[in-house]
Amino acid sequence: MDTKNIGLRNIEVADTKISFIDGQKGKLIYRGYDILDLTKNSNFEETCFLLLHDELPTKNEYSNFKTELVDARVIPKQMQINMGNWRKDADPMDVLQAFVAAFGGYYDEEFSTKEASYSRAINLIAKVPTIVSSWHRIRNGKKIIEPDSDLSHAANFLFMLNDEKPDPELERIFDICLILHADHTLNASTFAAREVASTRAHMYSAASAAVGALSGELHGGANYEVMRMLLDIKTEENVESYIKEKFTKNERIMGMGHAVYKTVDPRSQVLKEMSKRLSEKTGQPWYDITSKVERVTAELMKKDKGVEIFPNVDLYSASVYYMLGIPMDLNTPIFAISRAAGWAAHIIEEKFAEAAPKAMLYRPKANYVGKYAGPQGSKYIPIEKRTKK
Repeated sequence: MDTKNIGLRNIEVADTKISFIDGQKGKLIYRGYDILDLTKNSNFEETCFLLLHDELPTKNEYSNFKTELVDARVIPKQMQINMGNWRKDADPMDVLQAFVAAFGGYYDEEFSTKEASYSRAINLIAKVPTIVSSWHRIRNGKKIIEPDSDLSHAANFLFMLNDEKPDPELERIFDICLILHADHTLNASTFAAREVASTRAHMYSAASAAVGALSGELHGGANYEVMRMLLDIKTEENVESYIKEKFTKNERIMGMGHAVYKTVDPRSQVLKEMSKRLSEKTGQPWYDITSKVERVTAELMKKDKGVEIFPNVDLYSASVYYMLGIPMDLNTPIFAISRAAGWAAHIIEEKFAEAAPKAMLYRPKANYVGKYAGPQGSKYIPIEKRTKK
């Protein structure tokens, strides 16, 4: 098998106990628990504890963990002041990456121990929502809303974003979104985090690298592109002609297909139902348009190419976030709000060899295909004698 130039697809580079995808059966497992079971019975805070500690918390552990998260939500005033110096049109992901990295300067406690890493994990999970909401309000010339200690992780973010406490149904929908995105094995951003962690860099350096990877349109930006597509389509009646034109131009339909799942992505099942609920609640057309995009794309793929294709997590999450009133360019930062839990768990697992015999520095090999710098190749020429070929 050729292992070069394939994006490491199907190449196992590490053992993990954190999450597992069964692409054939359409299952996603967090620490042994089916994602559908967790979205039905758990919440984001409990899921964070599970990802970090390999087990569901007791009642006392859960209470203490929630208290730690709530206490860590506030970001330093100096950080808020620094945000005010950024261009107001700066990409929210650039802001987030910079300030996650800056945590290393604000919180300079011992980083090398496992206990310290768990403390930094809580800090990361708790503060990422505050950074995202603070930046959104600053760029719009609005007053920053400080965290509310009486609200859940999901409700508190929506409150800080909009200065309005969400109703219980919207809170629960967003909470489930966070659970669904909390981890997904060795995706690009998680691999970036683990690679940096393998150097024994601290939590914030590794997490900052993960944010950078997530900012790319091939990873975290897909649901933004899905919503742009839905807005371009406008009505359910336009779906078929729009998709057919995309097929004619051999262009990708965003939100359809996945590199790992060969059947339905279980996360898309949950999001599809939530999109339907929100459309019924708000009277907006996005569920009907999205479901027709799914159906028409699947039919054309089967007819034209003999291939079955299924929706991925991005197809329905786009309309869910849009109907929750979340600005489109915050879709990827919200992905980070959720995935911070998974990143933290993977960083700790990598750094302290929780699933391997010992910690190892990643050092892959590249196959050099450039010029040979020797007698048969390039020879240094003084600058005054150089000419273009």
